[in-house]
Amino acid sequence: KTKYSKLIFRKSDTVPEELHQMIQESFLALREHNCFFQDLVRIKGKDFLTPVSRILIGNPGCTYKYLNTRLFTVPWPAEGYDIKYCSPQIHDACKALMRLNDYLHIETVKALQGQNLFENKEIKDTTVIDRKQSFATCLTEQESVSKDQSSVCVSEDDRSLKNRTSYNLTLLNYMDPLQMLYLKQEPYFGMGNMAVSWHHDESLVERSAVAVYSYSCEDSSVQESNEQELKGRDPAVWHVGLKVAWDIETPGLAVPLHQGDIYLMLDDLNMTHQHCVLAGLSPRFSSTHRVADSSRGTLEYIFGQCELALQNLQTDSDSMALSLKSLEAAVVKQVEEIHNEVEFEWLRQFWFQGKRYLKCTDWWLKPMAKLEESWRKLEIMTSLVLSEVRKEQQIEEQRNETISCFLLLLKERQKLRKEWTAR
Repeated sequence: KTKYSKLIFRKSDTVPEELHQMIQESFLALREHNCFFQDLVRIKGKDFLTPVSRILIGNPGCTYKYLNTRLFTVPWPAEGYDIKYCSPQIHDACKALMRLNDYLHIETVKALQGQNLFENKEIKDTTVIDRKQSFATCLTEQESVSKDQSSVCVSEDDRSLKNRTSYNLTLLNYMDPLQMLYLKQEPYFGMGNMAVSWHHDESLVERSAVAVYSYSCEDSSVQESNEQELKGRDPAVWHVGLKVAWDIETPGLAVPLHQGDIYLMLDDLNMTHQHCVLAGLSPRFSSTHRVADSSRGTLEYIFGQCELALQNLQTDSDSMALSLKSLEAAVVKQVEEIHNEVEFEWLRQFWFQGKRYLKCTDWWLKPMAKLEESWRKLEIMTSLVLSEVRKEQQIEEQRNETISCFLLLLKERQKLRKEWTAR
């Protein structure tokens, strides 16, 4: 109750049946169209393929970066965007996941409001609470308080609440554990096979919630073991594991996940705690909805950066010759930093993953072509800096300062190009 109070668990029968059907059909359709991919992630300078296959779906132009790999959303059919999908089934799947996203947003707001009321009630209430009350009962109490709280006025700033619960994408996961030759064992509490090791979710808005819809393809061959009293968790059933970050003294928690169950990690739980996914025996899908930090991860942002850098490029009206407006060190540094960002955070990240997005939609091809055009101009600007600093009429002090910062960024670019070529 005290260590895991910000985990809210909802059983599948609390979710509308129609929504279950739509989402589960979407998972199967995406798998049928081969839309799930293992990511090549980079950890401590080495590349690893993730055991879980993934696809990112969300707001058009949004990206999500984890373990040095940037994923690009397959856009869901948001209003005002012309998105062509490769098949009607993929369109329907993206639309269904957008609907699930809306549902989870509302449920998360209710849960946060309910938790605020629950905590306030506890502070005011002088009645001693039975300390033997089970963890499950505590969660049920919180859930009942959180029902229909949309009209309740809470003290928390509404804008902050909206910012921390407005999910802008979902990372879908799929894994069939029986196809995996090796799964790591959970090292601290003996929880068994892990599909995903202990971690915090990266690149999220501070104190934002995470909502997860779980769908394990259970059938008659995979049943919970009731024959004997098991110590720990049932290895046939998928679980989400939680523990207090950097703490193995406090007991960990393993919550079983069945078809259509939902759990919410509220407020700062993702930072104060780590979570893992414990594999069952059946294949499992999940849709993990997040508020990705979009300050540096959207098309709008990177196009703005390109516009800023290209302001230093001018064209002679008569000769059409290109030249730089300024050679000040600060200006050159800013332009070359943006040059590196466009190349290594966007273009190489996108094409490195091949044409896998084309299985769903060609939506990203136009913005990528536009980014490549900007990159070509940035390459010209680099050449122009080199030409200018070679000229004798430059003031030596200014010239040395420009060369000094310029060379650092060129060396960084050379190093990164070698790394990407090796990858």
